[in-house]
Amino acid sequence: MASSLLTKQLLGAPFSSLGSGQQPSKLCSPNLRFPTRSQPKRLEIHAAGNTFGNYFRVTTFGESHGGGVGCIIDGCPPRLPLSESDMQVELDRRRPGQSRITTPRKETDTCKISSGTADGLTTGSPIKVEVPNTDQRGNDYSEMSLAYRPSHADATYDFKYGVRSVQGGGRSSARETIGRVAAGAVAKKILKLYSGTEILAYVSQVHNVVLPEDLVDNQTVTLEQIESNIVRCPNPEYAEKMIAAIDYVRVRGDSVGGVVTCIVRNVPRGLGTPVFDKLEAELAKACMSLPATKGFEFGSGFAGTFMTGSEHNDEFFMDEHDQIRTKTNRSGGIQGGISNGEIINMRIAFKPTSTIARKQHTVSRDKHETELIARGRHDPCVVPRAVPMVEAMVALVLVDQLMTQYAQCMLFPVNPALQEPLQSSTTESAQVPL
Repeated sequence: MASSLLTKQLLGAPFSSLGSGQQPSKLCSPNLRFPTRSQPKRLEIHAAGNTFGNYFRVTTFGESHGGGVGCIIDGCPPRLPLSESDMQVELDRRRPGQSRITTPRKETDTCKISSGTADGLTTGSPIKVEVPNTDQRGNDYSEMSLAYRPSHADATYDFKYGVRSVQGGGRSSARETIGRVAAGAVAKKILKLYSGTEILAYVSQVHNVVLPEDLVDNQTVTLEQIESNIVRCPNPEYAEKMIAAIDYVRVRGDSVGGVVTCIVRNVPRGLGTPVFDKLEAELAKACMSLPATKGFEFGSGFAGTFMTGSEHNDEFFMDEHDQIRTKTNRSGGIQGGISNGEIINMRIAFKPTSTIARKQHTVSRDKHETELIARGRHDPCVVPRAVPMVEAMVALVLVDQLMTQYAQCMLFPVNPALQEPLQSSTTESAQVPL
């Protein structure tokens, strides 16, 4: 009893509380052993956090001004029709040099699938996608090798790793998202074929130009409307205002931020889990992992805090197909962390681009205050090119959650009184010839 009490006292208090001259080894039971700390070793630090997903896992690789970038997709179902063209459509929406309001860097972002497919079908093995870098200008970053760009990852990379890839920001560059968009194209195809799920994002704010929510019908808005202008706003009038706002800062060597709204239609019910892995939490993490993100809103978002419960609650009703629906959608298509079948909607805020062609005060790597005028080719506003990036991350979350739901809840016959099949009966069959 005395030995047990003494052990608890020792484990519950710092050794500095012991009397002078007392040694822990003399006070403890002979059967009690304290671990001894070995001599510290110099260890190489390996970059982590490059893989996303559980069942549908994506690892991105490469740097902005290295040989190329890309991804490894693991867990993709076999027998899915897939070619480079499926990914190229999305990569073309993301690539630089699209218009005067994007970075002038010229890259075709042509992708190549080097494993994981045979005869146009996925084999179930890891899919490797590569995109070469062809328009590097490493000399543009000579000043930035000596001084930190304000609000960029330059300083924090040095704080963490003690070394960094100076050219283009390395892994902190938006060029890393090529791998995400390529993988997202595969995820979007799976979702569309299996459950008819459609993911669309568009620009709803640039600087102080805010698109009123009632000007876009989330039930009917189309990809063609979104892609009809260079800023990717589905309303032509507000698109012109947004373009003018970007042009205003672009010619002055400055930048602005904005907001991307993303909607998901035909979402299977039951995706997500009730506690730590709530669907909205997974979506928030995915979207907030994109470069330059600063905020995430879901459903009613912060505006919901101004409502009462009676104003905010989404009342249920039975529709003409005998389906349980909600009259409103302030929950954003998710309740209790689980999708309810309504349209999922979210908004992601992006900060102004950090690298600007205006003089700024900063500190050099050798800790001297200095001034910096950044060179290079950078977007005056990231939100138009962020649209396919947001869609990709949302698709990666949903396909991973779809596979999770299938693995846990579809092994045995479903309860037809309460559950629905995940696969849509209205979509074209995803079956392919053997």
